[in-house]
Amino acid sequence: MNKRPKLNPPTLEEDATITAAALGDPDNLPLTDQQLGQLLPMRGRPRLARPKVALTMRVDADVMDALKSKGPGWQTRVNSLLRDALKHGSI
Repeated sequence: MNKRPKLNPPTLEEDATITAAALGDPDNLPLTDQQLGQLLPMRGRPRLARPKVALTMRVDADVMDALKSKGPGWQTRVNSLLRDALKHGSI
């Protein structure tokens, strides 16, 4: 299932308004065709010198519930908790 939101392109009138506003901002002028031609496509994130390691582990259900109750990013929070424990000699 595709979870990306559907994008609605601007109308011709909206596009003209946006372009006029951009052209009126000297600090943020649109790129020229030559500048656009010099752009290189991005191919994902740069490789890390020490990438994260995938792992499988088992934890108590109440611990997992507590971690996930704070919303998205629970795996990052687990990593931070483990890093703090290492830093403070708890592990």
